[in-house]
Amino acid sequence: MEGGAPIGPGRQRQAEIYFAGIRGKVPPVPVDPARLEERARAAMSAEAFAYIAGGAGLETAMTANRASFDRWRIVPRMLRDVSRRDLGIELFGRRLAAPFLLAPIGVLEMAHPQADLAVARAAAAEGVPFVFSSQASVPMETTAAAMGDAPRWFQLYWSSADEVMESFVRRAEACGCEAIVLTLDTTMLGWRARDLDLAYVPFLYGKGIAQYTSDPAFMRLVDESEPPSRPPGPPTFGQLRALAAIARAHPGSTLGNLRSPRARTAVRRFFEFFPRPSLTWDDLPRLLELTELPVLLKGILSADDARRAVQMGVDGIVVSNHGGRQVDGAIGAVDALPGVVDAVAGRVPVLFDSGVRCGADAFKALALGARAVLIGRPYAYGLAIAGEQGVRDVTRNLVADLDLTLGLAGVASITELGRDAVVAEHR
Repeated sequence: MEGGAPIGPGRQRQAEIYFAGIRGKVPPVPVDPARLEERARAAMSAEAFAYIAGGAGLETAMTANRASFDRWRIVPRMLRDVSRRDLGIELFGRRLAAPFLLAPIGVLEMAHPQADLAVARAAAAEGVPFVFSSQASVPMETTAAAMGDAPRWFQLYWSSADEVMESFVRRAEACGCEAIVLTLDTTMLGWRARDLDLAYVPFLYGKGIAQYTSDPAFMRLVDESEPPSRPPGPPTFGQLRALAAIARAHPGSTLGNLRSPRARTAVRRFFEFFPRPSLTWDDLPRLLELTELPVLLKGILSADDARRAVQMGVDGIVVSNHGGRQVDGAIGAVDALPGVVDAVAGRVPVLFDSGVRCGADAFKALALGARAVLIGRPYAYGLAIAGEQGVRDVTRNLVADLDLTLGLAGVASITELGRDAVVAEHR
């Protein structure tokens, strides 16, 4: 802004919205988190909304995420020059304009037909790294091509087939991913009541397994398998619906997939390989030796686990309870953050995931020691409402909200944030 300080992303976003209001336009993607979720629910099928919005069991871990944010209160400081604010951070040698990443979310085709591609384009346009999911609806190579030189990472589920894990890592390296995020807390699917009440999991319909059906190691295992036998009796409508969905989702022509058992075999083999409850610390060196990319462990909530991870040579920690989707009754992620940060003691960056809904949430996580925060459900809701533009709107709103919160709290840059900026509220 000529003759003064830059306007900043917060005031700029406010101005865009308010001046559009003069023309009679309100934001098509709601700014308020509750209304954002409500609008997304209306845009999705019941099965899709249950899968994305739901948590484990009574969803008390989701409640704990919000409660733990509420227990920390911001302490604004006055009469500080915050006319210029710097949201930028350094992360694994790359300068990011804001401390956000788009978290890995599987089966994004349930939110919008363009799925991961829409998110990738939005992330590239906004300069925010996108963490590709192992359970993506689009192969990582296709998603990476849509991002150009923009930053992307890869989230890895370590299945029971080590050759598939290794193939995923090699593909991630080849398509320009800059880090590997190994998710530790989903060696089995949690008890998700919303999905169970609908008797629906998307993988049985061939959704969310595009990384597998595009993977040469996985498909070799499929081709070596006996095809699934036909269930006895005439097929039900539900079985025909599932078969049609699998045929559409699998690479190749739908008609060809209906005639061949290969697509159905791929779904069955995915279910056989996906769970890896036997994964232990002893397996970790195999991944660390496999790649020179930074390796982060996602799902750490224990200070002891964090110390052990650093001792074993990992490059980063992501404090997360998987958005409350895995362990009902788990500790709120923010409650775990300070202990993990203290245990790591600055040796590797600590990132934060789970429950971030607004700029104040991000501010608190950063003040408690997170280097960056991952956005999850909010961008999926934006995707459901307005595709690529919806993801961009949600991302811009969070950046703007953090920018204004930073300035109004008397902090000029992310690097100045410390625990003195927040205080625990005792209840």
